[in-house]
Amino acid sequence: MIRDIMVHHLETFNLIRDSQHGFRRGRSCLTNLVVFLENVSRDTDAGHCLDIIYLDFAKAFDKVPHQKLLAKVKSHGHGGKLLSWIANWLSHRKQRVQLQGKTSKWIYVTSGVPQGSVLGPLLFLIYINDLEDDVSTTTGILKFADDSKVFGTVNNKSQQDIIQKDLDTLKIWTDRWQMEFNVSKCKVMHIGYHNKGYNYFIDGKLLQTTDKEKDLGVLITSDLKAGEQCLAAYGKANRMLGLIKRTLVNKDRKVLLALHKSIVRPHLEYCCSAWAPHYVKDKELLEKVQHRFTRLFKDLRDMNYLQRLDCLGLWTLEERRNRSDVIEVFKLYKGLTTIPFECFFFSTQQDAPEDIP
Repeated sequence: MIRDIMVHHLETFNLIRDSQHGFRRGRSCLTNLVVFLENVSRDTDAGHCLDIIYLDFAKAFDKVPHQKLLAKVKSHGHGGKLLSWIANWLSHRKQRVQLQGKTSKWIYVTSGVPQGSVLGPLLFLIYINDLEDDVSTTTGILKFADDSKVFGTVNNKSQQDIIQKDLDTLKIWTDRWQMEFNVSKCKVMHIGYHNKGYNYFIDGKLLQTTDKEKDLGVLITSDLKAGEQCLAAYGKANRMLGLIKRTLVNKDRKVLLALHKSIVRPHLEYCCSAWAPHYVKDKELLEKVQHRFTRLFKDLRDMNYLQRLDCLGLWTLEERRNRSDVIEVFKLYKGLTTIPFECFFFSTQQDAPEDIP
């Protein structure tokens, strides 16, 4: 009840920044990735070089100091008895460790938001809401809870200096609000054929460079192709299918279809509207998993693949990806997501939008 009241207040007055996609109605991992790839691909198509810095907070949910959190909650318009209730809810919490029947002493928990609660994630969103306040307008930043990434064009050294300055600004924010970057896990990805591969530093420490990074469960590569993600999805789905084939004695059609839809196919379709493959070899690779699944039914083995799908009431994975794309466009058009439709689609008689939130 308290969370719903707080969310209603935050959404009514549009207090949570557009950069945040985590734990918000009408936003998800998919919207984060689609907005990010729209920005990156648009600039890449225009011939620009880009640098992406993936940031990692060290124990983010556990480090939030309670008094500073309460100050931010109050600044977002939550005061009076509600603020007192939240303060009481956070205070006097204890924890201990139990191992092999032995327990440690109880200690007070003086920081962090309670994980597993419905209110904890919302409080964390409020706490890091102003993360990008002093970041320059030319540098993009996107967040999904504590997973953050910073990106911008780097056609020359002055543009690189701007991104480095913004990283320094973010470090100042973490020092002020008692958060901490895990610098060893922060990575830099260089995109563009003529990218000079500038170095970036946080707190004087050089950030590692990478050619691929798992971003919200999807492998993003420096060439912006879906091949690596297709291989990863194929491997996970194929292993789950192999597990079903080896361990399941009852080969009932309903049982197999239910398992395929619940633990195999989701690996092939997770956020597929963001990374759907274009090359035939990648499409065929993903389709092999479902092809192998249809071969589990002995009475259908004499049929071709499409006939087997028809008998099982299934679509090809490519047809399902196309359907998923249409559904996402429908959600954008009808306002079922909080990303404006005009960010992705515009009239041919108009210029493309300069900025995408």
